Amino acid sequence: MTLFDENNQNANNGAPEPAELPSAPVPVESNAPAFADSPIGDPFLYGATHPQPNIPISALPLDLQIPWSWGNFTCFIFYIAVSILVGPSLVALFFLPHGKSFTNATEFQQYILSKPGFVVASTVLQGALLLLFLYVSLKVIYGAPVFWRSLGWRKLNPQNLKAPVKPWLYLALGCGLSVLVMVGTIKLKPPEHAPIQDILKYPGTALAAMAMAVLVAPIVEETVFRGYLYPLFAKSLGMIPSIVITGTLFGLMHGYQLGWAWGLVALLTGVGIIFTVARARSETVFASFLMHLGYNSTIAIISTLGLIATKYMKIPPPHH
Repeated sequence: MTLFDENNQNANNGAPEPAELPSAPVPVESNAPAFADSPIGDPFLYGATHPQPNIPISALPLDLQIPWSWGNFTCFIFYIAVSILVGPSLVALFFLPHGKSFTNATEFQQYILSKPGFVVASTVLQGALLLLFLYVSLKVIYGAPVFWRSLGWRKLNPQNLKAPVKPWLYLALGCGLSVLVMVGTIKLKPPEHAPIQDILKYPGTALAAMAMAVLVAPIVEETVFRGYLYPLFAKSLGMIPSIVITGTLFGLMHGYQLGWAWGLVALLTGVGIIFTVARARSETVFASFLMHLGYNSTIAIISTLGLIATKYMKIPPPHH
């Protein structure tokens, strides 16, 4: 019998039983990051602290312990749509010559694309707008202590046996992947008036675009796709569906500039899936960033050599 057994009420000879002291709460250890406990009144629903029904954040892998929710994602989609329309338009107005008129939209587009500064400014502005949204979401709304680490930017973990830990291996894999893709696209070509084809007509603009593809695109795109989108999908849908969805969105994002040539879009979807597999296995965006950097750098170098050969060595460009 215990002291507080209901069948032992007379054990103390009628003396009143001592009051039971309230038990102290037992501390629960958690590996969740500091931003896991979002404040009450989260404007993006309470999904910040409940990534899945009955599954606390601390039960998820470290690289999937994120504070943002599907409500935040909805706002992000709307924000992207507005920034894509507003950003380039503002930059185009800046490069618009005073007093010059254009007879049609095509003439105006050709004039803008002939300005390398437009490509640089519009790329930098759009990237900055995307990172601004993520910064406001994580630092201001959710109070994430470390911005880049919250988005999955971590060092390669030597204790992770699921992926290589040598940075140069990811760079080499990206370079090799770019060669395979270029070989696969020999017979695939964007439509004649696809944006990417129009850019290649102007060597200065083409060089500027390739520079942005190396200096800006890997950081911004990996932060958005593998740092922001992938963990949101993975914590709700699982690893394999999230890899496919993230890779597909990556391919579709490049569809416009390729003139919606679906063969090329499918290839870039495959590239996006491979990048996301590297992110998932290594548990860090740094791995997919290195692959992306190697991929874009190889294409930029080969394309630059092709432009130089076409302009200065009088070698006809391919497909002409």
